Amino acid sequence: MSVDIDVQDRVEVARPFEQLSRDELTRAVGLLRSGPAAAESFRFSSVSLREPAKSALKSGVFAREAEAVLVDRATDLAYEAVIDLDTSTVTKWVELPAGTQPPIMADEFAECEAAVVASPLVQEALAKRGITDMSLVAAEPWSIGYWGEDQGGKRIMRALMFTRLEPNDNPYAHPMEDFTVLVDLNKQEVIGIEDDGFLHVPREKNNYHPDFVGPARTDIKPIEITFPQGRNFTVDGNHVDWLNWSFDIGFTPREGLVLHQIGFRDKGELRPILHRASLTEMVVPYGPPTRSQQQKNAFDAGEYNFGYMTNSLELGCDCLGDIQYFDANLVDSVGKPYTITNAICLHEEDDGLEWKHWDFRTNDAQTRRGRRLVISFVVTVANYEYAFYWTLHLDGTIQFEIKATGILSTGGIAPGETTKYGQLLNTDGLYAPIHEHIFNARLDWALDGEKNSVFEVETVAEDTDDPLVSPFYAKRTLLETEKAAAREADPLSHRWWMVASESRTNKVGENTAYRLMPTDPVLMKKKPNNWVTKRAQFATKTIWVSKYEEGERYPAGEYPNQSARLDSDGLPAYVEADESIVNEDLVMWHSFGLNHVVRIEDWPVMPKQMTGFFIEPYGFFDENPTLDLPADNGNTGTNHCSAK
Repeated sequence: MSVDIDVQDRVEVARPFEQLSRDELTRAVGLLRSGPAAAESFRFSSVSLREPAKSALKSGVFAREAEAVLVDRATDLAYEAVIDLDTSTVTKWVELPAGTQPPIMADEFAECEAAVVASPLVQEALAKRGITDMSLVAAEPWSIGYWGEDQGGKRIMRALMFTRLEPNDNPYAHPMEDFTVLVDLNKQEVIGIEDDGFLHVPREKNNYHPDFVGPARTDIKPIEITFPQGRNFTVDGNHVDWLNWSFDIGFTPREGLVLHQIGFRDKGELRPILHRASLTEMVVPYGPPTRSQQQKNAFDAGEYNFGYMTNSLELGCDCLGDIQYFDANLVDSVGKPYTITNAICLHEEDDGLEWKHWDFRTNDAQTRRGRRLVISFVVTVANYEYAFYWTLHLDGTIQFEIKATGILSTGGIAPGETTKYGQLLNTDGLYAPIHEHIFNARLDWALDGEKNSVFEVETVAEDTDDPLVSPFYAKRTLLETEKAAAREADPLSHRWWMVASESRTNKVGENTAYRLMPTDPVLMKKKPNNWVTKRAQFATKTIWVSKYEEGERYPAGEYPNQSARLDSDGLPAYVEADESIVNEDLVMWHSFGLNHVVRIEDWPVMPKQMTGFFIEPYGFFDENPTLDLPADNGNTGTNHCSAK
């Protein structure tokens, strides 16, 4: 059933990307509960702001709307809804095709583990492994993926099994290799056990908690970060101004932190750079050939919803300095609103040397220190933590950085054996498999306007037989169509990509531009015919470029959970028409990540591993935009960074 209602008399919203308040979430859920979702069997996968279309943003008048995704546990069917909060009307109610599985709800993780622990079938199987105390068992729910088999519309998770040897023990030190449990989430019952017969469970304890590690060192002296004259940024609702930068902060259940309408004030003129920027997806394929390891391939955003796994951050622990926090409003699976306090951290940091030159002829030294503004949030996805940082620099650079930490997802082998598919962590059969973390960022460009083009830039050496002359230069190639713009990084040619404005030039007559500098171009290592690769086509190219279309939001499609994906949704479908991307409204999708060849130093808790990329001005300005920085940069007031 589909209901579409045209509603007139829209009201103007001052902050179009401000997340829904708890009151608005309550109203949206109430309208659905009193209407098409009245049955108690309906569960809410998400309720969030429906962002205004670009055409509506231009007019400045649009509806304040919510969008919801629901599951009916009685029928195994899923639904999409749109609620107009201005008129208190459900304007869209659509039943999704049978078998469509929305992202897993936060409540379902706990329900899955409870069903596993309570199952007599599981208890009987674990007894064969000498495990009888179910209070020490940890069942870790993972998305089931897709392996060419139809699940009959059932909503399923696969639980990997671990145990503790005592209540505070680290369960990842004691994996039950090749023993997994299948759970029907709608029925909350175990429907199968995959037991390949490997019975050894590593027993050596490896813990990171202070209760086991012992006294902390005492030689670390404190660092204090203060702003005695006040902050350099101002916050109005979800809008932030920091020195020359201007942007809005958003938050969605799927992506978590989103930045909107990013612009830079150049000599008093606010110039647009990006309409929207977010981390939209990631996939984590594992290398070992055993079934339980091969089936680990979570799409952490599309299958789990990053927003729901967001941490509540603490001053001095996750963030340091003069912090501005932003909360996140969500609903649980029955539609009850709740708030994650301090979900987003905003703070300013010293950025070290910005620029420097000492003129040895005149003995004149000029030094300027940089600043950066960091907007961050942290999610916990079962064993792993991912900390995401958008960083704005004074020279117009935008940096995105991810710090991966947490605990490795481990496996077991027979004591005394070795494996080429991972790193041994102890002598009792515990190892950590090789795996990858491949992320995809969606960059909706608006560089000096909505009409942009993309160039690939490579450094090329000219052919010459003269041993005294060997010229080389940066060669630009216009990427003319969507399929032509699905490209891989090439470190040997120093390949990068430039987004240029079609409506503005700089002082030397070149189109103003920014460039994407890939620093960690990790791509899928699994073969093209593997189901993980087929479902994660975004992870096979470093960049994709698509002509902007409403609704093309996620590189692996709207609903990757249990879906074959193939070419039916996501980036392959977005570029199938192979439209022109010259002088168009463009979206760039950048894949990058970590090829995690595990170290023993990553155990029992992993020091941060980092990945990310840079977006830098490339002819966007007419000169270095930080020339006007004061010599003391607010640090000492002594002008000591400018001297003869």
